[in-house]
Amino acid sequence: MADLSIDFVGIRSPNPFWLASAPPTDKEINVVRAFEAGWGGVVWKTVGEDPNVVNVHGPRYAVSYAADRRVTGFNNIELISDRPLRTNLEEMTRVKRNWPDRALVASIMVPCTEEAWKNILPRVEDTGCDGIELNFGCPHGMSERGMGAAVGQVPEYIQMVAEWCKHYSKLPVIVKLTPNVADIRPAARAAKKGGADAVSLINTINSIMGVDLDAMAMFPHTDGKGSHGGYCGPGAKPIALHMVAEIARDPQTAGLPISGIGGVSTWRDAAEFIALGSGSVQVCTAAMVYGFKIVQDLCDGLSNFMDQKGYANLEQLRGRAVGSITDWQQLNLNHVDKAVIHQDLCIQCGRCHVVCEDTSHQAISATKDGMRFFEVKEEECVGCNLCVSICPVPGALSMRTLKAGETDARTGHPVVGHYANWTTHPNNPMRTGSPA
Repeated sequence: MADLSIDFVGIRSPNPFWLASAPPTDKEINVVRAFEAGWGGVVWKTVGEDPNVVNVHGPRYAVSYAADRRVTGFNNIELISDRPLRTNLEEMTRVKRNWPDRALVASIMVPCTEEAWKNILPRVEDTGCDGIELNFGCPHGMSERGMGAAVGQVPEYIQMVAEWCKHYSKLPVIVKLTPNVADIRPAARAAKKGGADAVSLINTINSIMGVDLDAMAMFPHTDGKGSHGGYCGPGAKPIALHMVAEIARDPQTAGLPISGIGGVSTWRDAAEFIALGSGSVQVCTAAMVYGFKIVQDLCDGLSNFMDQKGYANLEQLRGRAVGSITDWQQLNLNHVDKAVIHQDLCIQCGRCHVVCEDTSHQAISATKDGMRFFEVKEEECVGCNLCVSICPVPGALSMRTLKAGETDARTGHPVVGHYANWTTHPNNPMRTGSPA
């Protein structure tokens, strides 16, 4: 049976699944229930200095749904913990004492002054927690205090606060990054330069979930007015994976430990984050939708997958997919794919034909010998993968790679076996070498 235990920057836990800093980790009672259910660790809901913040006394969450009412995205406008700092610290102390084998990381967000960080760090460290996470990602509220994304969007501030924390605390420092930037790499580089032991990402994305067209007001709203919130959940996963991969493959941050966050709902999601370099995986939305016991499915699924693939531990899986990611201009332009319809599985629904005919390359015919029949016209197919993506039957459509020497029916040219990319293509006026 695969070993799911991890050692993340010296923080040990029996499995990689940590509850992210959010409402599910706001109180001792919640965290204890989570540990009883099997979670490997928690990042305590972000604490700050007193006087504590004030949350709205009305709707804080909103959800986007698929047609079958599955939650595809979650939005919240809740701020950091609105309970006294002392209360949070006392509860952290008890939880860590009673659950020594589980990871307990304290999330902190205070004004961007050295004195504020100097004052709170010893108090947090006295709880016995395993590490601290610097919340540089909260996208709403408290920016007037120089907190949250107001810090995370400025690399110089990230480096400065990380340096303070490494100076005033002996605990591992994890910097939580905001996705509300044009490029995640400068923030990660700044965290590393400031001495941070790891980064966690992504925090939530600026969002408005919708508009009530009867009331002509955004929702959720408080007394008729609303504010943008932070978007998370399955819909955020592709953005999170991209940003995790950018840090994992950036020469300046390669090897920097990553705690992956963003839409993890299944063991497969977790495996993808780990394959792109994550050492631990944080979960929030899935727990808020399904409850704490979802961790049992996450652990069982990940363990079974690792057994099937022959991975004895998570270190053998971590980062294995990073090398498959490159920049567009490095993709092989001599590679040719064609779509294939497997007639034994095709249910003749026609969706592939409709989308290809209307929105792509008119490469799928609809009739044969006067009968309804769908077939790829290779002389028109560019291998775009749209038909495979929308087909409702798994395996009924796939992509076939043309071998060297085969003729591409669309161009009339034989497929060559050697690699060539845009940097040397004759159509590129900025090419750097001889055309291949």
